[in-house]
Amino acid sequence: MTRFREVLRILSAHGVDFIVVGGISAVLNGAPVNTVDLDIVHSRNTDNIGRLLNALDELGAEYRYTGGRKLKPAESHLASKGHQLLTTRFGPLDVLGMIGNDLGYEDLLPYTSEMLVTESLTARILNLETLIEIKEHLGTEKDRAVLPTLRRTLEERQRR
Repeated sequence: MTRFREVLRILSAHGVDFIVVGGISAVLNGAPVNTVDLDIVHSRNTDNIGRLLNALDELGAEYRYTGGRKLKPAESHLASKGHQLLTTRFGPLDVLGMIGNDLGYEDLLPYTSEMLVTESLTARILNLETLIEIKEHLGTEKDRAVLPTLRRTLEERQRR
């Protein structure tokens, strides 16, 4: 499992603009789910990519599934819409240019909020409603499996 708080701390210390999505977003929104990686969607503007590269360097980020070769992400990779599946010294980190129906950082911003992750760390988190919509759109087996739990969590939050 990713020590996601450490990854978030380093990303924040470098001033990276990002949104926490996926399983950690679900957990921070109160859903009782398990996840092994941290998924973020980052702003793909040039300045932010530079900050992200510095943070990834500090994290020791390298691509997963490279047949033992040590490949590091480059600016061109992070400027793309694609998914960068990385491993860091704190565990897996998926850096996503877009998710769902081609939703990038700017598209997702209205569906996020700043959330206190630790006493001294806040991060921008995707809301549960939008996470559910994205998982419904993706429709993978893994996404379909977690949807009932996410929906129940949302219903409980709306009742309160």
